[in-house]
Amino acid sequence: MSINTIIFDLDDTLLWDKQSIQTAFDKTCEYAATIHNIEPKQLEEAVRMEARKLYESYETYDYTVLIGINPFEGLWGTFDDPTEEFQKMKSIVPGYRKDAWTNGLKALGIEDEALGAELGERFVEERKKSPYVYEDTYAVLDELKGNYQLVLLTNGAPSLQNLKLKITPEIPAYFDHIIISGDFGKGKPDASIFEFVMEKAGITAEQGIMVGDNLNTDILGSSRVGMRNVWINRENKTPNPDNVPTFEVKSLTEFLNLVKTL
Repeated sequence: MSINTIIFDLDDTLLWDKQSIQTAFDKTCEYAATIHNIEPKQLEEAVRMEARKLYESYETYDYTVLIGINPFEGLWGTFDDPTEEFQKMKSIVPGYRKDAWTNGLKALGIEDEALGAELGERFVEERKKSPYVYEDTYAVLDELKGNYQLVLLTNGAPSLQNLKLKITPEIPAYFDHIIISGDFGKGKPDASIFEFVMEKAGITAEQGIMVGDNLNTDILGSSRVGMRNVWINRENKTPNPDNVPTFEVKSLTEFLNLVKTL
């Protein structure tokens, strides 16, 4: 059966989220280096480490794993979403931002809680100003739109994922359906969210193909419902013999050439 629906992941598939986060760290840490005699990269590494430790210590951690929200999204999201767990996150994240940066400074021998709080808020603004998109994202979507039903399937909090789409406003118009794990209640790789996508799009597994950068969410989840998938491996990551994609490509452009042959 031929493919009529393409399901795209968002972060680090269409949006270059890693680069956006990196730019926010670069700019925030460079600012901190104008206040104290520190190396920006050392501060970044310390904050990343402290953020992970804090994030995993909160009662909301298991929920963030279920929905698919990473520690660095926690550093800039508001999580003003309806569920009780998101509301808990909403109350936690202002302190989390401040503490992650304050503890990062402490790790470098600097006691400056006021600067930690300032850096936490500066990081949020720098991330919002840095919405990177891969250079071939729009060209590929332009070619696919109208020839396939396009679905966006992204893990995360609706408030944060919708903010990402708001600051890259060209993207939503390409998609017939946009499905966010926080709205559904479970994230990739849970089979149920892929079943929901198929129901929403009115397709069988054979009619769809999942495109994403993450073996543990996009590829594993789509495999669980018998859907073909494409791993975008831009960074030449090591394959996992226990989780083998149907296809592997290095770019969206390479995927576009592939899908024409299917």
